[in-house]
Amino acid sequence: MKLTSAVCAALLLAVASAPPALAGAGNRVGTSGAAELLIPVGTRDIGMGGATAATSAGVDALFWNPAAVAMMNTSVGLYVSHMNYIADIGVDYGAVSASFGGLGVFSLSIKSLAVGDIAVTTTQDPDGTGQTFSPQFFTAGLSYSRRLSDRIAVGITGNLITERLGDVSASGVGFTIGVQYTGLASIEGLSLGVVVKNIGPQMSFSGAGLLNQASVAGQDRPPQYYSIVAAPFELPSSFEFGLGYRRTFAGDNSLLLSTGFESNNFSDDEYKLGLEYAYQDLFFVRGGYDFSQKESGDLDYIYGPAFGVGFHTALGSTDITFDYAYRSVKVFSANHVFSVKLGF
Repeated sequence: MKLTSAVCAALLLAVASAPPALAGAGNRVGTSGAAELLIPVGTRDIGMGGATAATSAGVDALFWNPAAVAMMNTSVGLYVSHMNYIADIGVDYGAVSASFGGLGVFSLSIKSLAVGDIAVTTTQDPDGTGQTFSPQFFTAGLSYSRRLSDRIAVGITGNLITERLGDVSASGVGFTIGVQYTGLASIEGLSLGVVVKNIGPQMSFSGAGLLNQASVAGQDRPPQYYSIVAAPFELPSSFEFGLGYRRTFAGDNSLLLSTGFESNNFSDDEYKLGLEYAYQDLFFVRGGYDFSQKESGDLDYIYGPAFGVGFHTALGSTDITFDYAYRSVKVFSANHVFSVKLGF
């Protein structure tokens, strides 16, 4: 009981200490850094419009609510996915979770972006020097999740963030804290989720790319260099609240309605809605939509409706799930996400 009270108090403190600007800051769009933290992973959840803070479960729930990992029904979970993101960017993601009984669930996740080669340009060679560089964006997360009871779970993720653009790089840490409550108000099938994402110190770039050669007239001396100090940037923090309700009918069929509200520190607020139909826990059809609250007529949310399908089966003692999600995008090509999840 003392441990439960301490954990709950810590979570409430984390929520209360979230950045005060989390109230629809659309006028700050593009002023944060580490934007790779916002790229979603988790095929099932993407197919439901990201409205799954209260209804996600298992190893693939790490991005959406780390508390939901404690709800997995296997001892070990493995998950890999690939997304065809905008502008020909590929997003690869992998995660593993292991349950240690009453101690809780420990998880490790890795996300990387494949941007491709970019031509090096200078003021003297605006069309390119003939050299190229490949930006690198990498996030590694360590998570801990635990059930406090058969209905309440908590979780926390610490992310190591690294970025490299040519001869400059930046690194930092960010934390995500979540709570999930199933059977809310003693209503079977009703669930609640609360998540605070990407809380951490500012990051800044450094490296040889910020060195400039000083011009010293009339001096017979070796070249001198000075370093430009890059301005620090904040992480794209957010606060998300979600409700979900699952109803079983006709024996083998179930329908899940999932909703969410997300208040972002550096972009407009979002209202999310998702649906999932399941037949015998074998076949799934999903759909979702993310409504962004636009504060200016000049702004437009580029993502449209999302859809997905999934297939779950068991091979001996191993659970296998294949998922696919489609998310429509304005201007760019649509996102296609493929994943495989294994449970032992």
